[in-house]
Amino acid sequence: MATSFRTRTLSSAQAANAHRAPERLSVTNMAAPQSGTCNFFVQKKNRFCKMVTGRGKRFCGEHATMEEGSAGSRRIACPLDPKHTVAEDKLEKHLKKCNSRDRPKPVYYVENINAGQADGDQELPQVTLSELSRAALESLVEKLKKAVEGLQSDVEERTLSHPILQEELVNPKNGDSAHKHLKQQASILGHLQELGLLRRGRCFVEFGAGRGKLSHWIHRALKNPEPCPDQNTAKDPGSCEDLQLLLVERSSTRFKVDGKNQDEGVPFERLQVDIQHLDLSKVPLLRKKELPLVGVGKHLCGAATDLALRCLLEKPRNGEDPEPPPKRLKGPRTEDDAEPDPPTSHSGPGTGLGPVLGLAVALCCHHRCEWRHYVGQNFFLKRGLGPEEFSAFCRMSSWATCGIRPANQNCPSDDPTNQRGEEEEHEAAEEEQTASGFWTAAEREQLGRLCKVLIDSGRRDFLRTQGFSSKLTRYVDPAVTLENVLLTAVPSSSS
Repeated sequence: MATSFRTRTLSSAQAANAHRAPERLSVTNMAAPQSGTCNFFVQKKNRFCKMVTGRGKRFCGEHATMEEGSAGSRRIACPLDPKHTVAEDKLEKHLKKCNSRDRPKPVYYVENINAGQADGDQELPQVTLSELSRAALESLVEKLKKAVEGLQSDVEERTLSHPILQEELVNPKNGDSAHKHLKQQASILGHLQELGLLRRGRCFVEFGAGRGKLSHWIHRALKNPEPCPDQNTAKDPGSCEDLQLLLVERSSTRFKVDGKNQDEGVPFERLQVDIQHLDLSKVPLLRKKELPLVGVGKHLCGAATDLALRCLLEKPRNGEDPEPPPKRLKGPRTEDDAEPDPPTSHSGPGTGLGPVLGLAVALCCHHRCEWRHYVGQNFFLKRGLGPEEFSAFCRMSSWATCGIRPANQNCPSDDPTNQRGEEEEHEAAEEEQTASGFWTAAEREQLGRLCKVLIDSGRRDFLRTQGFSSKLTRYVDPAVTLENVLLTAVPSSSS
């Protein structure tokens, strides 16, 4: 009886979908739509739509055209965001309140303030490895090996944890995916604590915040104020108890957790803005108390890491073009060839911001880096490398992870609306078939790792010029995530 009822809930259009994908729409495995909800079967999600219907209706407003004998207005895709539809006769009214409409720019929005220098020769097309000859690929590999000479290629493995997450880590209700996220968050908190950064009396800026889980656990770990270690150095009697959390995410995110903490007395503020256009010195929350800053991020994909470093540490240009990078030199250089440049951080006295105390950012998706945004341009140019080599090395960096995926596992797709890998679904730039006849899988994996080391060494060189001492650490096991390198930095003793 139950089976026949479920069969009758399918409309003619849904039955056609079932004919096209019988393996996914097995009637015996389908649950009937809940009472008062839409009868439209969403093939992509393999379930019925959960939207509430009007009285006497079988379909919600989004799927109203499925209603037999429907005399309503035709629904069309919204011109601002084709992911949703709108009644054609109500389009003009909808455009005035659509969430995707253009809105007034906030005071902290400064277009391309963290984008880097825009030169004509920097706007180069992405190198497609499949179009390169074997000789060209071998030449790139030789340049790569020369460039990494003298660099730290072995990354220390150090998995830490934090007691605030122990209960959730052993909770059997959390699935495998949740446990992977929790292990990463616990290790990041452990590294922050080891560096002396996980304390109150500061503002944590989470770049690419997504749902805000990392900030949530930072807040939980620091929920109980601690006494000031040195009251004489405090800006005011309550500064050591102050805590602010600033979440930066360019996309509109569902199921955010920061809203659950608003009644805790700790300011949680979410900025929906691309890091590329964010001027921290103009954020009202940061100017209010000028607390010291700590930058954090869990899987800042590709160029988002460079944008975050510029946003946190580089002095705003205020419309002035920065000095051009030096011309490329012949031959590789080592990290000790040059003295540290004077720090140019835009935090500190007179800027409306407190000093930057450090950062901890989990890296990923080096193949999505862009030369214009890359903070290590000088590092590359001093080694006789330029935008062409950088683009090629970015593509080759995917060999470090794609080469060790199971043969039947497809590389996940990219989400262009987010600056972080919320579900560890990182797009692989190019499968290894291009070089499968030139190097073994192990050799390709090693070359990919060298590309990542070179790119990250450029970031460490940038941090050095800003007066910071940095380190790369494998903060979780590769079984948790293949992108398991954490970049940490604190002010160097010399600065």
